[in-house]
Amino acid sequence: MKTRARLPRLVACGATLALALTLTACGDGDGGASADDGKIHVLVYGDATNKVEKQLVDTFNKTSDVKVVLDTIPGADYQKKLQTIISTPQAPDVFFNWGGGSIKPFVKAGLLMPLDDFIKKDPGLESNFLPSVFNNAVVDGKPYGIPMRGTQPVLLFHNKAVLDKAGVQPPKTWDELLDAVGKLKDEGVTPIALGGGDVWPTQMWFQYLFDRIAGPELFAKAVGGDKSAWESADSKKALNMIRELVDAGAFGKNYDSVKYTNGGSVQLVASGKAGFELMGSWYYSQQLTDHKEFAEKDLGYTAFPTVAGGKGDPGNVAGNTNNYYSVMKKTKHPEAVAEFLKLMYSDEFVKAQLDIGNLPTTTNTDKFIETTGNAEYSRFQYDLVADAPSFQLSWDQAYPQKASSDLHKAIQQFFNGQLDTDGFVKAMQALPTE
Repeated sequence: MKTRARLPRLVACGATLALALTLTACGDGDGGASADDGKIHVLVYGDATNKVEKQLVDTFNKTSDVKVVLDTIPGADYQKKLQTIISTPQAPDVFFNWGGGSIKPFVKAGLLMPLDDFIKKDPGLESNFLPSVFNNAVVDGKPYGIPMRGTQPVLLFHNKAVLDKAGVQPPKTWDELLDAVGKLKDEGVTPIALGGGDVWPTQMWFQYLFDRIAGPELFAKAVGGDKSAWESADSKKALNMIRELVDAGAFGKNYDSVKYTNGGSVQLVASGKAGFELMGSWYYSQQLTDHKEFAEKDLGYTAFPTVAGGKGDPGNVAGNTNNYYSVMKKTKHPEAVAEFLKLMYSDEFVKAQLDIGNLPTTTNTDKFIETTGNAEYSRFQYDLVADAPSFQLSWDQAYPQKASSDLHKAIQQFFNGQLDTDGFVKAMQALPTE
C-alpha cells in the first residue's frame, strides 16, 4: 500500500486571521502562541476535522499539567501564513502539515525536532502507523512527523438524485464520464462542480489523468528532475483530454469564480446545481457538516474513471497519504508534546476520525471500521487504498513549496486556455525540483 497528503477545506472558527501574526484559538484556547506562556500551542488548518482535534486536546488537558491550546488558521493560505510565523517567537510548538516537500525547507533551516528520541522512548509512535504513510514525513533518514488525521484519496463524488433524473450512472470509464457530461448539460445542470478559484481542486484532474494515461513513473521522473517527462507523448495526450473535457462544458463557465474553501462548490452539489465533484475524501465530512441531510441521503462516491489504453493501473489512487504533526525544536515542553502525540494512535482518535468519515492510517483502524456510522464509506476508502498499486502524492505537495505558486498558475492558465500545450510544458519544465 503506497500512500501520500492535500488541503482540506476550511471552516471559519473565529475571527479572520490578519497577517499581523495573531492566531485565533479555536475552542477553549486563549489566543495567540507565544514562546513562554507555559502551554503547548498546536497549530492546525481550520476545517471540519477540528472537532476531533478539539476532543483530543480536551482529553489530554484533563490529565496533563502542561495544557495544549489548539490554534487554527482559517483560509486557503495556511502554508503562506505558516511560513510567515515559523521562524518568529509566534511559531507554534506543534503544527499541521502534509509531510513530503512541505516540511523539507523547515528541516533544512534547522527549525524542526527529529523525533528519534520520542520514538526510542515510545516505539509505538512509529510501529502503530502504516509504514508507507509514516515514511512520508521522513526527511534525510530522520522522522519529522506523526500522522494525525486520515488518509485522503481523491474520489469522484456525485449527487445521486441529480444523476438519477438525468439517467446517468456513476462513470467507470472516461467515455462514460463524457457521456454523463452531455446528459447533465441537457438537464440544465453544471456537470462537474469545480472550485477553480482555489486552483488546487483543478490540479486533481491533472494528477489523475496523467497517472491513468502514463502511470506513476512519468510524474516521478518529472518531480525527480527529468524535465523531458513533461514533453512526452503521454503528457500531451493527458493535456488534450483535459482540454476536451473543458471544451465540452463539463465545468460550466464560471468555475474560476467558485471556491471550495468557502463552501461554494460544496453547495453546488448539495443543492442539485451540479452533478459531480472531484475532491479528497474529507469531502464526506464537509458535506456532513454543511449539508447533513444531503450527505446522509444523496451523496454518492466512486473511484476515478479508467482510461482505455492507459498505462496506469486502474486501481491507482492520487491524493494525500495523511496529514502530520511536526514539532518545533524550540518547544519548551518536549516531554508533554511526546505524550500528546501518543493520542494520535489511540482508540479514541481512531473512532472519532472514523465517525466523521476520515480513515486513520493506524494499525488498529481495521478493527473499528464496521462499528462506525460511516462503515460503508470507510470500508470503501480502506479497500481502495489498501489495494492501490500506487498512491500518488498531490503534485503541489510532491514539489517543493517554492514551486507551488508557479505550478498552480500553469494549471489555471492551461485550463482557461491562456496557455497552450507547449506553454504548459515549458512552465512545468521551469519548476524547481529541489
